[in-house]
Amino acid sequence: MTDGLSRRRTALQRIARLGLACACLLLVSAQAVAARVTVILSDDSAPYQEVYQVIRAYLDDTSHEVTRVHAEKLNAASLNESRLVVAVGVRAAESLAALPVRPPVLAVLVPRAWYVKTGRTRLSDGGGRGASAIYLDQPFERQVRLIRQAFPEARRVGMLVSAEQIGLVGEMDEALQAQRLSLVHVTLSGEERLITALENVLSDAELLLAVPDPLIFNRNTAQSIFLTSYRYRVPVLGYSRSLTRAGALLSLHSSPAQIGRQTAEWVKGAIQGVPVNLPPPAHPTYFSISINEQVARSLGFTLPPEVELEKRLGGGY
Repeated sequence: MTDGLSRRRTALQRIARLGLACACLLLVSAQAVAARVTVILSDDSAPYQEVYQVIRAYLDDTSHEVTRVHAEKLNAASLNESRLVVAVGVRAAESLAALPVRPPVLAVLVPRAWYVKTGRTRLSDGGGRGASAIYLDQPFERQVRLIRQAFPEARRVGMLVSAEQIGLVGEMDEALQAQRLSLVHVTLSGEERLITALENVLSDAELLLAVPDPLIFNRNTAQSIFLTSYRYRVPVLGYSRSLTRAGALLSLHSSPAQIGRQTAEWVKGAIQGVPVNLPPPAHPTYFSISINEQVARSLGFTLPPEVELEKRLGGGY
């Protein structure tokens, strides 16, 4: 009889362990199937809204919930039950970093220089939290390949940077040297006039490479930079479609929709696991090229079609 009770007790214990294991599996499965993703927008402008709309469209056929919050209204309660946060733009990322408690974060549409210098440390609390990024800027290797395709005769590439972005110079120089190109650059100090520094670069460069440095290219300076470059007959390679429209000969860029697509792909993969597993920071996967045909005619350049250049670089949507 004692043996019978012992066997029943053992069987009950096995059933209990099995039940506990099943409960854990159901909990993990529920977490993997349904998750809340909060998207924080730096402001209400069209590029940020487009990133959000693409993320939501990609996740619409899943059980995941996507919510939207603007940076100015962000507080701890905004992130309740969120398993992952997407910060769209630097302002959104900075607002999120100021909160003491937060889920893992993916920052997108942010300059690489900002993320490497301050963003990564602040968003991860020095490495204690999950954080990653999809940069706004294109990899130097891709830019240099475009220069080779669009300007095969060029030898000297100019670049103007602020002191905060000085780290870009060495990386660009290395990428250019790999293609037998040389870098002409000036680091703009606080007291130096922008146009004076620009003219020093343009006097020796055959092409000006614009980088997403808000202290150099912004709504107050862009037109002066383009007019001065045009006067020197030096084409500008930009980093956004808006710069192409404003006066750059061509630009290599990723649209908000393309960034949104890559973000959604990362989010879907990251929230499948427990805990959230984000890929390492990276440049955009999807990209486009835009050409200002009027500037090309005025400066006497004949470039391959946009689609052809994208194909040669392995890009497009």
